[in-house]
Amino acid sequence: MSPPQLSGGAQRVLDTARAEAERRRHDAIGVEHLLLALLSENAATREIFRRLNLDEATATERLELAARRSRARADGDTLSLTSNARRVIDTAGRVAREQCGEPTMEDLLRAVLAEPRGVVAKMLSEAGLPAETVETTVAEVLAGAKSPRQHTGGERVSKKAADVTAPSAPRWRYVLLAAVPVSMILGYVLHAAPLWVFITACLGVLPLASYMGEATEHLSARTGPTIGGLLNATFGNAAELIIAIVALRAGLVDLVKASITGSILGNLLLILGLSLVAAGLKRPELKFNRTTAGMSAGMMALAVVAMVFPALYHSTHPAAGRQLAELRMSEGVSVILLATYGLSLLFTLKTHRRLFGGGAHPTEGPTWSVGRAVLTLALATVGVAIESELLVHAAEAATVAVGISPVFLGLIIIPIIGNAAEHAAAVVLSRKGQIDLGLQIALGSSAQVALLIAPILVFVGVLLGVNMNLVFSPFEVMALGLATIVTAIITLDGESHWFEGVQLLAVYLMLAVGAYFL
Repeated sequence: MSPPQLSGGAQRVLDTARAEAERRRHDAIGVEHLLLALLSENAATREIFRRLNLDEATATERLELAARRSRARADGDTLSLTSNARRVIDTAGRVAREQCGEPTMEDLLRAVLAEPRGVVAKMLSEAGLPAETVETTVAEVLAGAKSPRQHTGGERVSKKAADVTAPSAPRWRYVLLAAVPVSMILGYVLHAAPLWVFITACLGVLPLASYMGEATEHLSARTGPTIGGLLNATFGNAAELIIAIVALRAGLVDLVKASITGSILGNLLLILGLSLVAAGLKRPELKFNRTTAGMSAGMMALAVVAMVFPALYHSTHPAAGRQLAELRMSEGVSVILLATYGLSLLFTLKTHRRLFGGGAHPTEGPTWSVGRAVLTLALATVGVAIESELLVHAAEAATVAVGISPVFLGLIIIPIIGNAAEHAAAVVLSRKGQIDLGLQIALGSSAQVALLIAPILVFVGVLLGVNMNLVFSPFEVMALGLATIVTAIITLDGESHWFEGVQLLAVYLMLAVGAYFL
């Protein structure tokens, strides 16, 4: 089968790749030949290599060596495309047709670097570059290229690149900010019905949590990847932590425990499921970093173990005098969890950072100054604290008015409210093709709650004189264990599709139904 005819720069790349293969007397045109041609013909490819810290000379040598493994062809043999190369060109053509155009050099470049198999994929993987990082870099470079009419050969900038690098501002939060003063007036001035105070306080937390997340991202952009990673680790679940501390002060220990479990379940099942569905609606097959998925599965297994031992002790010892022992056991387990979480940061941000890539959540518009980011973070934190006070004090009366149990409130409603902004970011990024970032948010937040937030709340309980231990109910322990198993089955192979997202959502809905009847 003869190679398909392309147009403009894309055809020039294919012609150069053919010449490279013929010069080396190879029997077929492979993806490595296409990338060698792109390095020769396309300045954007060289810029992408520079930004990814890939040495062009070393990569060229690697690609040439890989090509030499092909069987040397005899004179007169027909030079054809390998199956991988044909798939790459077909992918470029399909993308072009979706945009009502012909395949361009940029389309071909995207397809070559996104090819999941072969020497190019192996080269990127060995360099510690996940697909999301490569895709984001390609989008940034191409979005900064010339306008369509300035391109030679009729080349154009992909509209999808612009979508990734220039996300729209979350305007919904400007509307919801009105709920902040309304909730304060209802709660502190009018002493309105608890249900209305609870609803407006929940709505008020949403934009404030969004501002906290955005301010943290802008600080991360200013401080570099290592400090930025620590900032994200510190403030990633700050809104939820504040709500839990206020609930502990009010003595609502069971509500706090349910919110811990609910946050983990929401991230593992609801957000991961929505992210896979959002990403899978545009792509038949999803690929992501297996190392991240494997580490998250291990961390969640550790969290299940940390919940099992105190619960096992609680069920096998008589009630008399066991409260102090359970608290001391929880404190010891918390120290171990905190130490493990600290070492996980060292592992992901320092010693093995290359395995996880350097992709970050893209900030919207120009990066804020440090002063603006810190001020926004401080004001949003104070606002969340005030709204949390209103929310928690109205919670019990509101649940009675609506007819739901405190367990359902803690497992389902409060985690969704506290993490709504972060959840929305994961889904939006996944929908735009940045599935690795979406999974990092969902899986990373789950591990953070289990190994950082829960232990911190144990020691906050000590300071407040509240018996906050890690003895969770059998339903919560079983739910977390089952969710961890299901998530690991779906993510450990590094591949997925939209229907696996549906399966995660189904598990979450079944858990919600179970929580409703507790």
